[in-house]
Parts: sequence; structure tokens; C-alpha cells
Amino acid sequence: MASRVLVYFAFALVIAVASVNCNTEVDALIAWKNKLSDPNNVLGSWDPNSANPCTWSHVTCSDQNNVTRVDLGVARLSGPLIPELGNLTFVQYLVLVGNSINGTIPKEIGHLKNLIRLELQFNILTGSIPDSFGNLTALKFLELSNNNLTGPIPASLGNLTSLQTINLNNNSFTGTIPIEVLGLVRLAVIRVINFSNNKLDGSVHNSTSGFVTSVIQDPKA
Repeated sequence: MASRVLVYFAFALVIAVASVNCNTEVDALIAWKNKLSDPNNVLGSWDPNSANPCTWSHVTCSDQNNVTRVDLGVARLSGPLIPELGNLTFVQYLVLVGNSINGTIPKEIGHLKNLIRLELQFNILTGSIPDSFGNLTALKFLELSNNNLTGPIPASLGNLTSLQTINLNNNSFTGTIPIEVLGLVRLAVIRVINFSNNKLDGSVHNSTSGFVTSVIQDPKA
């Protein structure tokens, strides 16, 4: 009898945790939807009365009903990223390429420690890369090109030892490229680095391209 009670309690606990996660994710996504302009109604299925975001368009979930992917590339969305997106703690893919996402990147995005791919390229983001991005240690693809980003490249990006691609080209980054970031090349994991068309000092020379399959572009190019 006692073993049955324990099994029931464990099952109920799993269900309760999953429900809390879903509610947190629903709250985060609806808060974001409310800040966005969506002329094509691509977020029409995002229902604030729904307890489960896994039925929504452009959202993918795990078997445990945690949001693992948000795909909204070229959706004609405009508006900001919001701090609540940092509550999507199971998300692995956040793809927002080719919209009109504006404002700064919230530091809370650095809470997404399961993130593998972050695609924010071809938007109109401003401000700097948050230092908290150094916490995204599962990240393999960082795409921030073709925005209006400024400031220095944070040295904390050197913590991203799983990184395979980093595209920061066509922004207005300033300062020098941190040695911690250049050190990623020596790990022989990274394959694409593009810092071109910024306002960076110094250069990245092709002499390091033995470690990469794509040419490392000079930031002065």
C-alpha cells in the first residue's frame, strides 16, 4: 500500500511540475505577443486561455510538454524582445530572422541555458550584446548580423565552447575583438566567424583559417 502511495505521489508531482512549466511558458509567450505588431496574424493560435502552448503554431514542445522551439522567421513581426522570454528555460531554438524586432536584447535571454540556436539576424535591434550571453554554454549558432547593434563584443562569449558559428557582421560594434573570443578558434569546434562591416579595431587574419572551414573575415573588410 505504501509503495502505491509513493508511486501516486511521484506521478502527481511530475504532473504538477509540468503544469507549472506550461503556465510559465504561456505567460511569457502571451506577454510577448501583446507587445508585438502581427499584421499577418501568425500568432493567432496563441491563446491566453490555453494551458498548453504545445498546440500553438510556430511552437514545438518536448515529450514533457516543455517549449523547445519557437520558429518565427520572416513573419513580418515588429516590436521588442521582452525579459519574460528568459522564462522559456527549456527552449533550444529561438528563430526570429528577418522581422522588424527592435529595441535592445534583454539580459534575461542569457538565462536560456539549453539554447542551441539563436537567430536574430536581419532585424533592427539596438544596444549591445548582454554580458549574460556568456551563460549560453550549449549554444552552437549565434546569428546577430544585419542589425544596429553597438558597443564592444563581450569577452564572456569566450565561454561558449560549443559554438560552431558566430555571425556579427553588418552592425556597429566597436573596440577590439576579445582574445577570449578569438581563443574559440583554437578549440577546433567553431567553423564560421564573421565580424565584417563593423567599427572594430584590429583584425582577424586568415592565418587562423586552418582551424575553420569558412574564412574568418577581417572586421575592416
